[in-house]
Amino acid sequence: MSLIMAFSGILGAFMAGDQREILFRGEASSIAILETEFYCNRICTVEQLQTRASALGVSIAIRDDKCKVRQEDGLLIGEVTETDGAEIRKRRLCVSCGQYAIVEKTGPAWTILSRGEGSHFLVLGNETTRNIAYRCIREHWKTGGGTLEDAVKILLLAMQEAARTTASVSREYTLVQTRTKVNVLDRLDR
Repeated sequence: MSLIMAFSGILGAFMAGDQREILFRGEASSIAILETEFYCNRICTVEQLQTRASALGVSIAIRDDKCKVRQEDGLLIGEVTETDGAEIRKRRLCVSCGQYAIVEKTGPAWTILSRGEGSHFLVLGNETTRNIAYRCIREHWKTGGGTLEDAVKILLLAMQEAARTTASVSREYTLVQTRTKVNVLDRLDR
C-alpha cells in the first residue's frame, strides 16, 4: 500500500501520491506474515524488507516509477491496487474543487465508500502512512482553516515524512492540482 493524500478546497484541489509498487511472490502464508510486519511498520527500510523477505522465502520486486495520481479534465484521481492471489481490489480517490468520493472495485462495478462536499483532507494508505498524514494535518493545519498553500505544504510534508518513516512509500511523488469544479459522482468510472 502506498500513500495518496488530497485536499479538496472550494477554490482548488490538490493530490499527491507516492510512486512505489512492491510485488511479493512465494507461499501465501509467508507473504501474509511479511505483509503484516511490513504494513504495521515493524519493517521500516527497504534493506529490512529484503532481509525479512529472504528469511521467509519470499521474493520481492520494488519499483519507484508507478504513477498513482492524475488529473483528467478537472478531476483528480488517485488509485491504489491490491492483489490477493487472483483477487484484485482497486481503491480510488476522486477529488474536485469542493467535492470528493472514495470508491472501491472488487468486481465489475465501482462501489461508493464515502463522498462529501466542502473542504477536506483525504488519505488512502496503510495504517502507518495514514497515521503520519493525519499527524501532519493535526500539527500544521491552522485552526479555523488555512490557505491553499498551507494545504499543499501539508501534503508535501506528509509525503516526505512517510518516505523517511516507512519502506512502503517512495521518496519520489507526483503532485497534481485543479481549480475546476466538476461533478465527481458523474465521473467515477474513468
